[in-house]
Amino acid sequence: MSSSTQTVLDYSDVPRHVAVIMDGNGRWAKKRLLPRAVGHKRGLEALEKVAAQCARLGVRYLTVFAFSTENWRRPSEEVSFLMGLFLQALQKQVEVMHRNNMRLRIIGDRSRFSDSIVAGIEAAERLTAGNSGLTLAVAADYGGRSDILRAVNKLLAAGKETIGESDLAAELALGGAPEPDLFIRTGGEQRISNFLLWQLAYTELYFTDTLWPDFDETQFDLAIQSFRSRERRFGRTSEQLPPEQQRS
Repeated sequence: MSSSTQTVLDYSDVPRHVAVIMDGNGRWAKKRLLPRAVGHKRGLEALEKVAAQCARLGVRYLTVFAFSTENWRRPSEEVSFLMGLFLQALQKQVEVMHRNNMRLRIIGDRSRFSDSIVAGIEAAERLTAGNSGLTLAVAADYGGRSDILRAVNKLLAAGKETIGESDLAAELALGGAPEPDLFIRTGGEQRISNFLLWQLAYTELYFTDTLWPDFDETQFDLAIQSFRSRERRFGRTSEQLPPEQQRS
């Protein structure tokens, strides 16, 4: 849908928390006979645009899947490039985020990252910790199953004999953040791929064939428009919802 024919959205009802699997960087580059590295660079630019739009619209949390535990299996030169791009973003883009009152969190296992990347993560999180605008959480070397296992083992090690949902949720990597209202996956695949397995239980899912480097403000508007058309019942019937939450 072109911007000229797009429905004008009412941004008074936007999700508090949006989670995104940014899929399609490599295929975007391949279609253009370009190195995969170019696709990843364009993917970073797309993330900057989406984060800025989330901040403008009043979305409070944006969580993106940047690098999974399984991505270490990719060709070594691609992994090396991605690590370099990650470090570059930490060094350059975080200042922009800080000026725009955004907070950065990196979730996942940091043990396999280089010392320079870990130092960059810690410096970026310190710099932006006091900001009150959009929180951008970047999942790097992250897996939903390992996140749950780590939380359970931490609770057991602390002597917890009975574990409740609230106990577990607090120990997950995104502990303290609301569960995502909207999940977006670009690139045509329709899987969750081990991302936020606990938190996505009642999240509205949105899949698009658009490759991540092409996912711009117009595409994000379409995802929001789809979200606003959903009736979120959480186990109730339509008739039990307040009139303003019912969808015809």
